[in-house]
Amino acid sequence: MNILVVGGGGREHSIIKKLKENKDVTTIYALPGNGGIARDAQCVPISAVDIPGIVDFAINNSIDFAVVAPDDPLVLGCVDALEEKGIPCFGPNKKAAIIEGSKVFSKNLMKKYGIPTAEYEVFDDMEKALKYLESAPVPTVIKADGLALGKGVIIAQTRDEARNAVIEMMQNKKFGKSGENIVIEEFLTGPEVSVLAFTDGNTVVPMVSSMDHKRAGNGDTGLNTGGMGTVAPNPYYTKDVAETCMKEIFIPTINAMNSEGRTFKGCLYFGLMITKDGPRVIEYNCRFGDPETQVVLPLMESDLLTVMMAVSKGTLADTEVRFSDKYACCVIMASKGYPLAYEKGFEISIPEELYDRVFVAGAKEKDGKIYTNGGRVLGVTSVCDSLKEAVNESYKAVNKIKFDNAYYRTDIGSRALQARED
Repeated sequence: MNILVVGGGGREHSIIKKLKENKDVTTIYALPGNGGIARDAQCVPISAVDIPGIVDFAINNSIDFAVVAPDDPLVLGCVDALEEKGIPCFGPNKKAAIIEGSKVFSKNLMKKYGIPTAEYEVFDDMEKALKYLESAPVPTVIKADGLALGKGVIIAQTRDEARNAVIEMMQNKKFGKSGENIVIEEFLTGPEVSVLAFTDGNTVVPMVSSMDHKRAGNGDTGLNTGGMGTVAPNPYYTKDVAETCMKEIFIPTINAMNSEGRTFKGCLYFGLMITKDGPRVIEYNCRFGDPETQVVLPLMESDLLTVMMAVSKGTLADTEVRFSDKYACCVIMASKGYPLAYEKGFEISIPEELYDRVFVAGAKEKDGKIYTNGGRVLGVTSVCDSLKEAVNESYKAVNKIKFDNAYYRTDIGSRALQARED
């Protein structure tokens, strides 16, 4: 089979490595891929948002199955365009991808169908938003409606911070059109949990839970990033919490989307907070999380391509989806200065024996060598019988990988380890 994977980050690298395990796969194309992915797939310099280019390539290269991984092409309708040409896909169509593409849509969906989430108000007028903030409780959460590279959520500790966030989004157009509408949301507290779920619109199969580490600095300090590391499973996602989520969140969300005529098929990401009143939805994503995928897929024992094809065909209920009971830890190695300014173009040295455990996010290839080409450069994942072992093994590997200006947190997994001891 000829497989096409749209995207070019660490998430896509982990998906490609897992797809390669299927013996029927002959060629995997990554559009655009990156310098590290080039070791595992044929990279083609077509942008992930060049929908006509992707479709033409798929037709001309006899693609048997496509995986559209990032949010932008999903929201733009890449799956629709491919399926119109008879190419089966894994990923939601444009109508369903709005669950991530518009936070206003997703919040209103939850309110309409009684899915537990934070209280909120929606604004398309800056003056009304600023007026509301005069009496709104703080801390408060300001969210741009549309996609913003994972940076469109501001947790404002003071009213001044909240006002500045609104002005930046609505007046200064920090996130372009994504900030024309905003959500001002109640600030919730509690442990955060990421749950990715396969769904064909009828059946929902949650994957192993995970814990992301969003802040740039140790101790969850500093700026928000795309994620500095993950561990799985998440110790706060107990059996009781999982049962509550299935009953009150997962199934109701799928049913709600069906009721709205927006049947969701693909990977639906549930960003949850376990509050004192029970689990609440913080956000939905219409795709695999990054870097959650880098710990979830290495724990998957079933064949990924088989599951993805079952999702596409609507036969997930008849397909085995099995995960190991081991533990995984992924440590992200970034460029110093990320998520703000950073230098790139430094050669990356990865020992041969570590390649199977490395998922490359920001690198370019030149003359057989790879060089840094992004803020998050790569992730290193270890799977072990205990979480402590997985954490230790990942850091041992990190210490063997070299590039100038490398930066990483040294406390990935410490919160989860502490929770397990508590």
